[in-house]
Amino acid sequence: MMRLLILVLAGLMAIASPAQAETSAPDDSARVILEQAVAAAGGDAWLNPSTLYLAGRAVFYAPDSAEPRSTADDYRMWRAMNPDRKTAHGADGKVRITAKSDGKLLFEIGYDGTTTWTEKGVMPKDQADAYWASNFGFGIIREALGDGFRLERAPDRDLGGHAIALMRVISPDGATTLFGIDRQSHYIRYMGFVTPRGFHERHYDDFVRLPSGWVQAREVTLFYNGVKANTVFWQVIKVGEPIDPRLFAPPVR
Repeated sequence: MMRLLILVLAGLMAIASPAQAETSAPDDSARVILEQAVAAAGGDAWLNPSTLYLAGRAVFYAPDSAEPRSTADDYRMWRAMNPDRKTAHGADGKVRITAKSDGKLLFEIGYDGTTTWTEKGVMPKDQADAYWASNFGFGIIREALGDGFRLERAPDRDLGGHAIALMRVISPDGATTLFGIDRQSHYIRYMGFVTPRGFHERHYDDFVRLPSGWVQAREVTLFYNGVKANTVFWQVIKVGEPIDPRLFAPPVR
């Protein structure tokens, strides 16, 4: 009799357990995680910016030393966005980046939608393609809920004491980008992808929310093959303000 009672109880537990697990388990699908990240980042205001201007400072590290190679006390980036981006790791929209130290230009690079240029002149296309493929990548997440994109989950990890849900965004051009979403805040804390320079990672921290709802990471650290390359500290953030198109054009010499 006792044996029969044990078998009956075990059967009831086996029937109840799956239903209970299904009810209490969090929805970890990649799409749900991405939707939570978009909402946390500012929703429509974050998904559809026309322009972005960031200014602050940056520290650049030497590849053969633990010490900084240089510091830009004046580091600025201007972006004019492409609202229909499909290429994950290529030049897109328009961009200009300027780094100065004590008023002296360290470097400058820009893309006007066609031509890539630096303070030294126009960059050959093969070099430009390799440069942007090693640097562009974050913006594709804004398009990832659209048609032609595929989302996959990856094993979760911990980043700087924060539990993050890891996912792959596979763009229509076949490129794969890893994104790590904070389990608690749903902020985007991590990005990684393969580049001509090796495996590139970015760690995002020190988030601030603007009155528009836009959330910006004020600290961004870049790694190549596990080695820190530079950290940027953003102090000024402007979204959607007009930018003169001439600012992106190659300088006249």
